Amino acid sequence: MTSLIKLELARALRNRKFLFFSVLYPSILFLIFSSSSGSDDRVDGTGLTVATYLMVSMASFGALTAVLMGNSERIAKERESGWVRQLRLTSLPGRGYVLAKTAGAAVVSLPSIVVVFAVAGAIKHVRLDAWQWLALTGVIWAGSLVFAALGVAIGYLASGDAVRPITMIIYFGLSILGGLWMPSTTFPQWLQDIAEWLPTHAYAALGRAIEQSQAPGAQDIAVLAVYFVLFAGGAAWLYRKDTLKA
Repeated sequence: MTSLIKLELARALRNRKFLFFSVLYPSILFLIFSSSSGSDDRVDGTGLTVATYLMVSMASFGALTAVLMGNSERIAKERESGWVRQLRLTSLPGRGYVLAKTAGAAVVSLPSIVVVFAVAGAIKHVRLDAWQWLALTGVIWAGSLVFAALGVAIGYLASGDAVRPITMIIYFGLSILGGLWMPSTTFPQWLQDIAEWLPTHAYAALGRAIEQSQAPGAQDIAVLAVYFVLFAGGAAWLYRKDTLKA
């Protein structure tokens, strides 16, 4: 499994388009979205400055990009090319393949988080305590595993031709409705009620709680835990189903 993880990392690092969209793109969006506000402007209902609020949003968005976009498309294409079938002939267990995919994506997601934080601190002068920077990095990185499991599930659900449009719809839907691109407080009330139960909304809420020196909300933790069980369980079921077809 270690060899497969190294292979996944090497492939990801060679893919310049993937690195741009997962590492640099979120930082660019952060600068664009935060450029229209002053350093003291705050998001209603949070007490956070616009730059501080958007920093967590874009760091979460970058991690989401790395683990969701990378996993789903690679797995779907590897299934069609026969690579997954070849791996089944080796001693690598099925869970090893899934863990290798998740671990590889998680490693790539870390730079996207760090780069957003660096840009926010250097250019927009976001200031937090040392423990908050460390806690934010750990929470956003760990939380991305929920979406890594979703990426694996999509990769086994969709064909090579259909995986990109399906992933993009889910990707942008979760990002926008979950409040990663704009505060969900700007939505109509009925849409806010829906957004409250989306995994991306709970994901970003964990980071914002840390920025406010508060403990993460129990509901947000529960929402992420439930989605992780659903996504991981779905990925495992789809993997077994795909194995029976081979």
